[in-house]
Amino acid sequence: MTVELDARIPEGPLAEKWDAHRFEIPLVAPPNRRRFEVIVVGTGLAGAAAAATLGELGYRVKVFTYHDSNRRAHSIAAQGGINAAKNYRNDGDSVQRLFYDTIKGGDYRAREANVHRLAQISTEIIDQATAQGVPFAREYGGLLANRSFGGVQVSRTFYARGQTGQQLLLGAYQALARQIEAGTVRSYTRCEMLDVVMVEGEAAGIVVRDLVSGEVTAHSAHAVVLATGGYSNVYFLSTNAKACNVTAIWRAHRKGALFANPCFTQIHPTCIPASDEFQSKLTLMSESLRNDGRIWVPAGDGDGRPAADIPEHQRDYFLERRYPAFGNLVPRDVASRAAKREVDGGKGVGPLRNGVYLDFAGAVGRLGREAIEERYGNLFEMYERITGEDPYSTPMRIYPAPHYTMGGLWVDYDLMTSVPGLYALGEANFSDHGANRLGASALMQGLADGYFILPNTIAGHLAPRLGTAAPSTDHPAFAEAIAGARDRIGRLMAVKGKRTVDWFHRELGKIVWDHCGMERSADGLRRALTDLPALEEEFWSDVTVLGGDDGLNQTLEKAGRVADFFELAALMCRDALHREESCGGHFRVEHQTAEGEALRDDENFAHVAAWGFAGPDEEPTLVKEPLEFEDVEVKTRSYK
Repeated sequence: MTVELDARIPEGPLAEKWDAHRFEIPLVAPPNRRRFEVIVVGTGLAGAAAAATLGELGYRVKVFTYHDSNRRAHSIAAQGGINAAKNYRNDGDSVQRLFYDTIKGGDYRAREANVHRLAQISTEIIDQATAQGVPFAREYGGLLANRSFGGVQVSRTFYARGQTGQQLLLGAYQALARQIEAGTVRSYTRCEMLDVVMVEGEAAGIVVRDLVSGEVTAHSAHAVVLATGGYSNVYFLSTNAKACNVTAIWRAHRKGALFANPCFTQIHPTCIPASDEFQSKLTLMSESLRNDGRIWVPAGDGDGRPAADIPEHQRDYFLERRYPAFGNLVPRDVASRAAKREVDGGKGVGPLRNGVYLDFAGAVGRLGREAIEERYGNLFEMYERITGEDPYSTPMRIYPAPHYTMGGLWVDYDLMTSVPGLYALGEANFSDHGANRLGASALMQGLADGYFILPNTIAGHLAPRLGTAAPSTDHPAFAEAIAGARDRIGRLMAVKGKRTVDWFHRELGKIVWDHCGMERSADGLRRALTDLPALEEEFWSDVTVLGGDDGLNQTLEKAGRVADFFELAALMCRDALHREESCGGHFRVEHQTAEGEALRDDENFAHVAAWGFAGPDEEPTLVKEPLEFEDVEVKTRSYK
């Protein structure tokens, strides 16, 4: 497949591109909007915001989720906060500084124009959420309160105690519910997307399976929007909800949508360490905790004493020692690698020696327990319920875990994929975070995409199609897509092997974590590219899916998702092998400084690696989008 990428970045000064572009985009007049049908898949922050806004504008929207309610998306897990350049603290913040921090934090592997637009829109998001009634914390004077997150030296993170994602999702959900009640949005719950339908080279609809009845149906539209989240569950153990998967964007990839930077995975430094091999998921403790918690390990090797018995002078606050300018608030990739280095060096703490301490003793002593409880009370309660340890008196134990995926479907400035009429929002696209996402930026991007960007840019695709009906589901392409989805279900049901889906998923996750996790090497990645196909072949000959395909069958659901994870994992490893440098969350051991920091190769890898699907047994094709930096100076990241 030969593809020429056109990111369609507007001309002109960086700060004026978005305004100029909005003026140039063709409009759809209000009376004409009801003539267009739009499908939105996913009801997290990006999807709910997009569906609600498009409905409010007057488009006819169908929204799909595999949950039993539109408000159950994984966005609720992003509890720490949301960034915005309001500068309420008067500490030197600005749109330019948020833009710069994000570009730098992503190790200069994000597109400048998109990131600057995100920083500009950040202020509108806070206004909108506040107007919706999102209960952000406030200062004594009435202004919204802020705190800091990693990789920055200002306080720009707005928060609602430790429930920010949940409260923002409730805001988006109530806006969506209003449109459902008004009849502009039709909601389909318990429906999972299995394929994208293409008609004459454009996205024309989707195929879904009703997860309760098992019925496979097709739905058509003038445009399809995928807002289906990330794919960290490829590692099996991750902070993602168990149902998070790659199927929607992977099926789109197989239909021609390029997949960009698949190896860019964020390993979050503040998760509760795994307690045994058979754990099904990991729990994230918010990055906001690093505002007041200090991270340390025993200074001596093999020190098994309880934390309370280790005196101050025998503790190593390794982040504060190595990165004095940022201390415990270094970006996630830097903090994660530093923690791994300590644990690998024999200084891990806890029963399995697989964690480091996050200690609040100083903050409790300085501010009082009540102040800490007010800021993080629900997080402390969650930690105690899981571990049985009281974090007010005993340091938390944390360790890095797969969390967010910066890779995703390639999109242009309008958030359209390389397939006309197919859009990707939020974590489902690759666009704004480069090789490492800064904390509190996920909520910002999801809501920016859904509330503000897509509702403007989608008009550019729809306006020229005024008077053209959406393709009928009687079109042969829909019948073909339904047959393909049913055939795939039938193949999974017919294997009748002896091993469970979870067994294969766990083994798959081990390969990806060992060779494409916190550290990658050429030898390890080549080994993974040998081991993955062998395990995938075994999956298709020995997996067992009990039950039937004509009703609720969660094993069948998982089997389809794991089958897609196999193909994705191979592409992740191929992408990581191709990128002969270290940047952000992608750390190749062959490319590091003498101090063990990431060593980029800007001359050869300052590009987006966008992969095309060439066929089931064919090598994927690679298309590069050069990254040009006009407004920032590309230099080595330093947080010292």
